[in-house]
Parts: sequence; C-alpha cells; structure tokens
Amino acid sequence: MTPPRDVLSLAPVLPVVVLDDASDAVPLARALVAGGLRAIEITLRTGGALDAIRAVAAEVPEAVVGAGTVLTPGQAEAATAAGARFLVSPGWTERLLRAARGAGVPFLPGVSTASEVMALLERGVREMKFFPAEAAGGTAFLKSLAGPLPAARFCPTGGIGPDTARDYLALPNVGCVGGTWMLPADALADRDWARVTELARGAASLRG
Repeated sequence: MTPPRDVLSLAPVLPVVVLDDASDAVPLARALVAGGLRAIEITLRTGGALDAIRAVAAEVPEAVVGAGTVLTPGQAEAATAAGARFLVSPGWTERLLRAARGAGVPFLPGVSTASEVMALLERGVREMKFFPAEAAGGTAFLKSLAGPLPAARFCPTGGIGPDTARDYLALPNVGCVGGTWMLPADALADRDWARVTELARGAASLRG
C-alpha cells in the first residue's frame, strides 16, 4: 500500500497507542477509524507492538498505521516490514534519518529547538513532531517559529488534551496533534470500543 504523502493532514488528531496485548489492536483500530481517526501511531514501547502493527495493516486496510517511539535503524526496518506506513520518533539522529528514508515511508522526527528544526529543513525534512510539546514551550513556542521558519509543519505531542488541542490546531504551522485522551486506560482495560469511538469522534471534530 502506498505510504501517505502528508501524515499531518490525515486527521486533526493522531492517536498515540501503547498496547500490551496485540490482540486488542484490530478492534481498537476499528474503533478509532469509526470515530474518524484513520491515522494511528502504535508505539514500540511494548513487546507486542510489531504484532499489533502487523495485525492492523493486514485486517484494517482503512487505517493508516504507523510506528512510534522509533529510536534505531533496526526498529525502523522492523516496523516497516510489519506494515507501518509512517514512522515517528521523539528525536532524530543522522543514522535514524537515513534509515527512515531508506525504508521509503514518511518520517516525523522529533524536535524541541529552533536549531533542530533548521537542521532538518537543511536536509529536506518539512514535517516534524514537536515533542514534548507542553514542556518545551507549547503554542507560544510554535507561534514564535512560524515567522522565521514557515516551511516547517508540526505534529505537537506531549501533554496535549482536548482542552488545549484546539489552540494548537489553530496555528498555521500545525497540521495535527498527537494525543492519548481518546484512549483512557479504563476503556482499554474494559475493551470498551464504543467509548473509544465516541472520544475519537470528538477528537476528529476539533478542526472543522
């Protein structure tokens, strides 16, 4: 399946998913898609993450599944082999950037300073993850970058909830935000997919 050209425009919110049980991946993905969130980031923080990505890629074709917390070239290769259609990292290195480009899928490298943004722009990267968003300066920081660095577009992630997401989405250099509020721990534990769909629907309506 062709990778998306513009991950930041798939939906206003990119759910950041941490799954302990890969068997939950397919019903969870279907619940998010039903709520209007097609792009789904499954983080490589658990042993079942690659199996979860593989399952969603095979069984939920309407979803655009990606891998998050990609830290090494090996993880980038394994994630794309499992079916990830984009990669996300909290930061970036030259080796990781080369590996992501070699994988042939979009990569959202993490940045938190103007110098990091400039370094990526020099390398032809325009879409980035701003992380950790709230701790690194929030909307005020991104507003300050829009003037001198207008080519950069961001997916801010980290500490963002439904009460602050709309403020980020109003910025001209923000394509989407990453968040977990549509995935409350009790809903996941109870496998309450209807609640996930309801919360996802609210998230999907934040920009409209």
